[in-house]
Amino acid sequence: MAGVKDYLNGKVSANREQIEYHVKEILKLIGENVEREGLLETPARVTRMYEEIFAGYDVDPREVLGVTFDEQHEELVIVRDIVYYSQCEHHMAPFFGKAHIGYIPSGKIAGLSKLARLVEAVTRKLQVQERITSQLADIMNDALHPNGVMVVVEGEHLCMCARGVKKSGSKTVTSAVRGEFVTNAALRSEFLSLLKQ
Repeated sequence: MAGVKDYLNGKVSANREQIEYHVKEILKLIGENVEREGLLETPARVTRMYEEIFAGYDVDPREVLGVTFDEQHEELVIVRDIVYYSQCEHHMAPFFGKAHIGYIPSGKIAGLSKLARLVEAVTRKLQVQERITSQLADIMNDALHPNGVMVVVEGEHLCMCARGVKKSGSKTVTSAVRGEFVTNAALRSEFLSLLKQ
């Protein structure tokens, strides 16, 4: 799978004219003058942005981990601080943060960059943080059949910071555990302690 700059949402591209029309109509409905200089190209810019931020709709995240390697490493592997950007499905407002993925292989490993690409594939669509966390854990579990998976996702949500209760700086943390991480508290603690280093 290519990086996000190399793939775009084909549905947005195919419907470019309609999306631009509707963005223009929204601008009118909120009271803007769509003929002023600063807004002339806004519908086209928004459409190009949608191609990028909704690119996850054109990717099967399970295919990202389709290529694995046989390796008899059975100790904890963590890729942490994977930055992501997503869109809240309730308000279509951005949320962003970091994902941390750990797993204990059982004969198969994934290329480390594949975990970052998996995060991109899952987050570049309308989402909720809780679902992102579960999907990452489930896909890792299904694709690699590891002895255990743990995912922690941190997020800052503009729907909470910039509107509503307006609590900027607040962060949401979600986690999902599968396999050995469910029953082994020491393993969960090791994962969490390694995130702090």
